[in-house]
Amino acid sequence: MTPHAHDPRPLPGEGDQAADAVRERAVDAALRALGLDDKARLLTGRDMWSLPALPAVGLGSLVMSDGPVGVRGRRWSADDPSVALPSPTALAASWDGELARRAGRLLAQEAHRKGVHVLLAPTVNLHRSPLGGRHFEAYSEDPLLTGVIGTGYVRGVQDGGVGVTVKHFVGNEAETDRFTVDNRIAERPLRELYLAPFEAIVAAARPWGVMAAYNRVNGVTMTEHAALIGGVLRGEWGYDGVVVSDWLAARDTAGALCGGLDLAMPGPHSVYGPPLAAAVRAGEVPEELVDAAVRRVLRLAARAGLLAGAPAAVPPGRRPAPLDGDALAREIAVRGCVLLRNEPAEGGAPVLPLEGDAARAGVALLGTAACEPRILGGGSAQVFPGHVVSLLDALRAALPAGAPLAYAPGTDPSDELPPAARGFVLEAVARDAAGRELGTEALPLGQVQWLGEMPPGVDYDALHTVEIRGTFTPAVSGEHRFGTRGTGGFALTVAGRTLFEGPQYDPHGDPFEAFFGTPTQRGTVPLTAGEPVGVSLLHQPPKGPELPLPAVAFGLLHAEPERDAEEMIAEAVAAAAAAHTAVVVVGTTERVESEGFDRRDLRLPGRQDELVARVAAVNPRTVVVVNAGAPVELPWREDVAAVLVCWFPGQEGGAALADVLLGAEEPGGRLPTTWPARLADAPVVDVTPQDGVLAYAEGLGVGYRAWQRPGAPAPAYPFGHGLGYTTWAYEELIALPSADPALLAEVTVRVRNAGARPGREVVRLALHRPDGAGPTPTLAGFACVGAAPGEVAEAVVRVPRRAAEQWDEDAHAWTPVPGPLHLSAGPAPGPRLTVALP
Repeated sequence: MTPHAHDPRPLPGEGDQAADAVRERAVDAALRALGLDDKARLLTGRDMWSLPALPAVGLGSLVMSDGPVGVRGRRWSADDPSVALPSPTALAASWDGELARRAGRLLAQEAHRKGVHVLLAPTVNLHRSPLGGRHFEAYSEDPLLTGVIGTGYVRGVQDGGVGVTVKHFVGNEAETDRFTVDNRIAERPLRELYLAPFEAIVAAARPWGVMAAYNRVNGVTMTEHAALIGGVLRGEWGYDGVVVSDWLAARDTAGALCGGLDLAMPGPHSVYGPPLAAAVRAGEVPEELVDAAVRRVLRLAARAGLLAGAPAAVPPGRRPAPLDGDALAREIAVRGCVLLRNEPAEGGAPVLPLEGDAARAGVALLGTAACEPRILGGGSAQVFPGHVVSLLDALRAALPAGAPLAYAPGTDPSDELPPAARGFVLEAVARDAAGRELGTEALPLGQVQWLGEMPPGVDYDALHTVEIRGTFTPAVSGEHRFGTRGTGGFALTVAGRTLFEGPQYDPHGDPFEAFFGTPTQRGTVPLTAGEPVGVSLLHQPPKGPELPLPAVAFGLLHAEPERDAEEMIAEAVAAAAAAHTAVVVVGTTERVESEGFDRRDLRLPGRQDELVARVAAVNPRTVVVVNAGAPVELPWREDVAAVLVCWFPGQEGGAALADVLLGAEEPGGRLPTTWPARLADAPVVDVTPQDGVLAYAEGLGVGYRAWQRPGAPAPAYPFGHGLGYTTWAYEELIALPSADPALLAEVTVRVRNAGARPGREVVRLALHRPDGAGPTPTLAGFACVGAAPGEVAEAVVRVPRRAAEQWDEDAHAWTPVPGPLHLSAGPAPGPRLTVALP
């Protein structure tokens, strides 16, 4: 579905005007019954994730949770597992809004399981620069593709009766100084690029929530931006949902309320609540604005089924049928895999898929990520799955019986210790100042992350220390490495030896990053394989008025004995030389892609590039799998037989990769963002503010719009690129006028599967403008089709009228792009069909 096009299927709760009227009457009644203090209290959190219940008016407590690839719930802990879907970049690489809708429905199902009413997702900011550290959490460099995937996601979540908060409104394309940066964006790119996905989602999916960003736009912080929240979002677009702050983004009581912010999160200590009631009594803000905000919050609660007398927008009996989380995670991972390169091997056939004799001849699987994949991004996007399928395990299960499979890590891409995991049996013990035990929690991993919500029995005010304690049984003998992460006081003891005792404080520009701290190695201990030892990390968390919410976050870190780096690479090269096919898995680490900081470069960390180059030198059938959430430089790409991008592939990523590599499934993805050959070639590399200001000086020159300008260097792989296991012939392109005023045209593209295997094609329409009429060509619409060998499929693409409009900064209005205009479609590379717009 394209933005502004009409989908005949009703939205959740749509079409039942009687139910809408009942909800509004219940909202009116509750609002009339509330006093000022209760109204002000309802506009901020009861705690980190929930709003207060008001039993007197029949209002239950509304619970929110982070997304976007899973539903964490109130507890940030691995003892409460969640389904982990592939990263948003992987979902966008499918170019399939219906697949996104099914992902949303699964997440709604997970939300109900965890008692969550609103999901803090999706992220629809654009990939302005490849250095954006959080791009794995967003969809694309293109606003149309972002809007379609975001619309599907929102509709799916709300199909299940769970709300969303589309974020981060607006201009939050980088992490550097995100709390204070003033992003200066001219009116035309603001409208045509950065606001466009939000506008499309509001029009096509009617989200229940929108999240205001930390940053400023053109001098005004987004939680107080009356022109964009009140003027554009609510005024021009007719949005009737809640606007919630990003966590700790609200800074001023009167400024936020007058700017249109409904909810200041988290609570209870925020600029709303008692400070808001006091501001009304002092005459600083009118109570009518409080009432308007409370009305929207009550409407959200009514839609979620939390207000007495108001029917839920989606009653339990009307929720979609349950989905299999493992199966959907695997399907999205397959559909998101992008085959960048697939060259012929001996015999003339492309090296992938590995089937028949190639599969039986054996594989050398190389790279740390083949055994320990990075399945999702860090920060608020993190959830804890109940299981993770690695490529090593999946290939062991899927290769033909007797097929040789060798594994070698080759190199360690990270120079930081990870949380304690394999071989550890741990629990966290909370105590008061007298040493009395307050509560315990089992820890599947060596990290504690209690944000706002403490374990049962633990009173944060009484809490003095938390200890991670237990046993570790090593799998190998040698000098095991241990460390700490967090802020506060620490005492680390392993096998009776104290490795560290003292404070750890990490200065960082981002307060969340500073609080979580930098992983730090504290020492080594000689251990013997199979012999358990005791471990203890005693932590005294910082507490004081500077902390706006109850929080304990720290970690026990561990890594096995360090091996000689050259020896590891040599071992992998020897395995590759002896194998029929070498598969090397490379990727980024949490220190490269995560929330709270931007990337410094696009290089793979560690010696991974060297590993690939040396393996390719000894095996012409080298396949590289890229496990990264956003573009990386691939300096060896012309020297290997195949390159496959799996993004952060979720909990079933290994199984999906095995399906693709062995030919059980076709890689269905196309790039949602351009991959540069080197960072210096990228049109936008500036993500660091100067004197607090980041100028979007490139205007409309973002993504492929800039890459296709005359004289621009060629990227390594362009927007939309992706190979399959078959070929497609484009036979006919027909564009007809549409009776729908929101549509420019209805286009039919006839394609034939000209290969020997079944496959899927993403049919993309490009809009060509005359010279001087703006960026050309631009994406005008797309559709996914599938066909068996020799079969014909017809893709029907509804082109939104907005595709041929531009923002007139003088008139402050949308105006038609001057013609004549043409549409084209075709394989890439290959001849394209072209038609004039009707």
